[in-house]
Amino acid sequence: MELFDFILHFDEHLKNIIQAFGPLTYVILFLIVFAETGLVVAPFLPGDSLLFVAGTLAGSGLLNLGITYITLLFAALLGDTINYWIGNIVGPRVFAKENSRIFKKTYLERTREFYEKHGGKTIILARFMPIIRTFAPFVAGVGKMHYKTFVFYNIIGAFIWVTSLTFAGYFFGGLPIIKNNFEYAVIVIIVVSLLPMVIEYIRHRKGPKMTRQQLEKATYQDIQKTLKKEHLND
Repeated sequence: MELFDFILHFDEHLKNIIQAFGPLTYVILFLIVFAETGLVVAPFLPGDSLLFVAGTLAGSGLLNLGITYITLLFAALLGDTINYWIGNIVGPRVFAKENSRIFKKTYLERTREFYEKHGGKTIILARFMPIIRTFAPFVAGVGKMHYKTFVFYNIIGAFIWVTSLTFAGYFFGGLPIIKNNFEYAVIVIIVVSLLPMVIEYIRHRKGPKMTRQQLEKATYQDIQKTLKKEHLND
């Protein structure tokens, strides 16, 4: 509940951070986005809402737009890159263990299914989807996706994600209707980002049923086969 409140009122929290830390705020923004995209232990951190809020505060003059944009873009690029290499190195060991709080095989299997449906574009589409955003580069590493291919999609995805949300905040966050109803604006952003996952879930419900036990049987070989089928690792 406290986390949800933190996300809903992130504009106020960020203002307090700016007042307390000044230029170090850019470092804090970098670390949050880097952790949310680069570490599978932190999918709960604000992503979409953070970019929008940062853009809004840049529009009001509390942050420098250029520095904010470069900081967020670099954090998004580096986060996915580190996540890819973590998956590349520790992938086999993850699947050798039972489920944990962090490496739930259901998350990995859902992400694998995204790759099966969307191929390399998953890296781009996942940028706008919580949880999938965190696991997509990890699964790409696990499946040994060609690094050049990963970098290509990573750059496009990071550019579209950071640019669209940061500049949406910059140009629209200061409008009276948004400013006076900022909590609702953040809720809309969260709902929109979750919508693709809800649609996929509904489609899945209508399709062939998979039991929880089947989802938890995701294997290292399954992911490699999926990426090979999409010509991403051969």
